[in-house]
Parts: sequence; C-alpha cells; structure tokens
Amino acid sequence: MPRYERVLERILRGQSDANIDFSDLKNALSRLGFEERIRGSHHIFTRADVEEILNLQPKGSKAKAYQVRQVRGVLIKYRMVSDDE
Repeated sequence: MPRYERVLERILRGQSDANIDFSDLKNALSRLGFEERIRGSHHIFTRADVEEILNLQPKGSKAKAYQVRQVRGVLIKYRMVSDDE
C-alpha cells in the first residue's frame, strides 16, 4: 500500500490523531486537490468546492491532533475518499 493511502487510512481511522506526521498530512491534502498558502507557521489549505478553510500548524514534526480531526471531518463531509479507503 503506498504511503499516501496509509496516511489517509490512519486519518480516517482516528486511532492515532496525535501521531500523524505533519508533512504526510500536507502531502495528502495536496493530492486531494487542496491549494496551500503559508503565513509564518500557518499552512492554510483551500479548495474551490470546500467551504471550510483548513489552517494547520505543526507541533514539532507531527500534526496537532485536533487539526487531524478537522481534516477527517472535511474528508467525510465532502466524501473526498471512497468507502474502501
């Protein structure tokens, strides 16, 4: 299974939100069509068909757990991943 698919699976499972690498989360959002802008330590992700703006900050090399939960909520709400992922 490619790294991208493993990361998406871990995000959607929700069992290790505090253990997702920030760079993996950024790459997953980019592959899903989000555009990234950076303002200081804030990585802001937007997509034309998504109302929410995802504002992410790293905590060391990991993503913050509550922000992983926000990403999961957006992925589920907009059905950005298939049921088998």
